Amino acid sequence: MAQPDDRFDDEDYPAYTMGAAAELIGATPDFLRRLDQAKLFTPLRSTGGHRRYSRYQLRLAARAREMVDQGTPLDAACRIIVLEDQLQEALRLNEQAQSHTTDH
Repeated sequence: MAQPDDRFDDEDYPAYTMGAAAELIGATPDFLRRLDQAKLFTPLRSTGGHRRYSRYQLRLAARAREMVDQGTPLDAACRIIVLEDQLQEALRLNEQAQSHTTDH
């Protein structure tokens, strides 16, 4: 079981309530609900059924808000963010594989 100190560095730990998350990214709770509906991410639910957000999800939400504020439709912004995230992961895996190959 993770110790409380371990959670401070965990990007995926759902530490933020909807109200806190909305305030941190400068958006409304409705905007966060719309990101969930658009399938950008699915927040964890507390035992009481309340949405809880991780720092990783908040970064995605902040990027979506920025793009929507610049005039990008929400669905398009979500698709772009997912593709950007997939590209970053592919680049990370490629770098890891190349590093592993040169080590042997």
